[in-house]
Amino acid sequence: MSRRVVRQSKFRHVFGQAVKNDQCYDDIRVSRVTWDSSFCAVNPKFVAIIIEASGGGAFLVLPLSKTGRIDKSYPAVCGHTGPVLDIDWCPHNDQVIASGSEDCTVMVWQIPENGLLVPLADPVVVLEGHSKRVGIISWHPTARNVLLSAGCDNQVIVWNVGNGEAMITLEDMHPDVIFSACWNRNGSLICTSCKDKTIRVINPRKETIIAEKEKAHEGARPMRAIFLSDGNIFTTGFSRMSERQLALWNPKNMDEPISVHEMDTSNGVLLPFYDPDTNVVYLCGKGDSSIRYFEITDEAPFVHYLSTYTTKEPQRGMGYMSKRGLDVNKCEIARFYKLQERKCEPIIMTVPRKSDLFQDDLYPDTAGPDAALEADEWFEGKDGEPILISLKNGYVPGKNRDLKVVKKNILDNKAKNTEKTGPPTKTSSPTPSIKGEAKLDEILNEIRSLKALVSSQEERIIQLEEQMSKIAI
Repeated sequence: MSRRVVRQSKFRHVFGQAVKNDQCYDDIRVSRVTWDSSFCAVNPKFVAIIIEASGGGAFLVLPLSKTGRIDKSYPAVCGHTGPVLDIDWCPHNDQVIASGSEDCTVMVWQIPENGLLVPLADPVVVLEGHSKRVGIISWHPTARNVLLSAGCDNQVIVWNVGNGEAMITLEDMHPDVIFSACWNRNGSLICTSCKDKTIRVINPRKETIIAEKEKAHEGARPMRAIFLSDGNIFTTGFSRMSERQLALWNPKNMDEPISVHEMDTSNGVLLPFYDPDTNVVYLCGKGDSSIRYFEITDEAPFVHYLSTYTTKEPQRGMGYMSKRGLDVNKCEIARFYKLQERKCEPIIMTVPRKSDLFQDDLYPDTAGPDAALEADEWFEGKDGEPILISLKNGYVPGKNRDLKVVKKNILDNKAKNTEKTGPPTKTSSPTPSIKGEAKLDEILNEIRSLKALVSSQEERIIQLEEQMSKIAI
């Protein structure tokens, strides 16, 4: 494939580089669950990694600066009773993350500003509606507090996290296990791939399939499908001869693909990561030791091979940083967090440029953290394009609002009569006593976490004093 590359492209010389050892995250027991999700999610503040956990499911949430060896006692998010299968950071709040698990639930968590000091076992909300394990989690790209989940019960559920309710349940569209589910750019459509080898484009609010392609890839191994910013669909899968393939489709006419490429005969599922600003797709195979990248254009052959970044160690999973978290001064156009057996290694993709000036062509305005719509507006039928921000002076994170969940019929002590991220309930506003209780609860939680921190430090002081006395003797 590489021989065909003769066209000019500013991404032709993109090169990948792993960071130095002291900037990796070491001694992490990465999950061994046999599920084809990425096991890692990153945003400009934190990296989250699904880990091995006895007696349930857990994932680590580390501030990006917390590199080096991670202590075995480092606090984890540990509320699930079965292994965690997928995690996804909220695009509109860098402290909110959702997780899906084998225990058939989806949980949404609020991470403290500076990371965890004590284990977090109390989610902001538990979303119950699936009857089998939940393997796919995806936040809506432009509407606040809208979350999609898909499970091995062949159902897709769209939730309003603000009131903890399942608003849309797509039950009879998939006859078998769903392998992937992806929103389009403004979140008006969903694209799914299924074990029956069919790609479906679904309007979730009308609960209708608007396009589908049977046997998009004829192999029996799992497929992946993602929307591109122009509305086309990019898929990865396997041929009848078990060769890995990638293909490009126009959902308005799915009889034949726009383009198909044969890759190799490896059996790892190819996870696609897409950058809508540059139209570059990165393919990371589970169990591979490489990242391949392609540029997608509107001229034949449409999918243009750029290059391959190769390492010695195979990858168990991969996290992909949003544009907001990249260093624009170093012409960094992508950053991956590669999971190995006991380690998470950041890999930086850079376009070599000599100038120190801001490179406008590499960094067009990108999707920012502000939501275009509230949840109830989207469920009522409105659509909104992503609200774009400039990266010219680098991304400066703003203050995140706390996630509030206002449940009907339940006096939830997390509900306050302040600015809400979810829609208001139909009942009257919470009484002052509930507000007082919520504030008291918040203070008690902080006291508990500080006490735990102080007691651990006191124990350490005692140990050190004992060591000193022995040396003095």
